Amino acid sequence: MNDNATRIVSWILALIFLLSGGAKLAGLEFEIEAFTRWGYPLWFMYLAGTLEVAGGIALLVPRISALASAGLVAFMIGAVATHVVHAEWAMLVVALVIMLTAAWRAWAGTSEILALRAALLS
Repeated sequence: MNDNATRIVSWILALIFLLSGGAKLAGLEFEIEAFTRWGYPLWFMYLAGTLEVAGGIALLVPRISALASAGLVAFMIGAVATHVVHAEWAMLVVALVIMLTAAWRAWAGTSEILALRAALLS
């Protein structure tokens, strides 16, 4: 896979997750309103923000970037489900694009994930 393409996608995803997670951790009003509207407790907003920021940072570490992408795909399933349940179609499209981009990045780094697995098991 093209190293430049995966690196660029990793940086774009990192920016998205760092900004989104940062907004949650900063307790921005629109995030509080969204989590309240969805019926989620505010502690969950801070947990989501922490996971997004951690994932964004991990995307910037080449050795674990693909694994971080795979974890963020799993995380984004919850966002997609939330937007479906609440009929937020525009946000659903955004969440799906982010999730599918992260899925591509994870798939493109399959060899990286397998190398990590081998290193951990040896």
